Amino acid sequence: MVENVIWPAYLDAEKTRSEGRRVPLKAAVEDPTVDEIAKAVQQVGYDAVIERDKSYSREYETRGCVLVQGADDATKNDLVQAVAAYVGILRD
Repeated sequence: MVENVIWPAYLDAEKTRSEGRRVPLKAAVEDPTVDEIAKAVQQVGYDAVIERDKSYSREYETRGCVLVQGADDATKNDLVQAVAAYVGILRD
């Protein structure tokens, strides 16, 4: 089983691409949380496990990450794009 990891920095509008953002700026949101990301992963149809004590290698603060389980049929890029879209919808 493949586990994809989604870090909040992937979706953070305040980050640049070189700082770890993986989605276009128009799809990014300000200061995403692991709870929002986990809800979005579940909306996409996969299981999410939150690990709150992890920190992204390009960040100093500990914001956690979300492990996505059962996403064998999707690429990581497609998964991150879909999660970013759902986080944006959840915030509206």
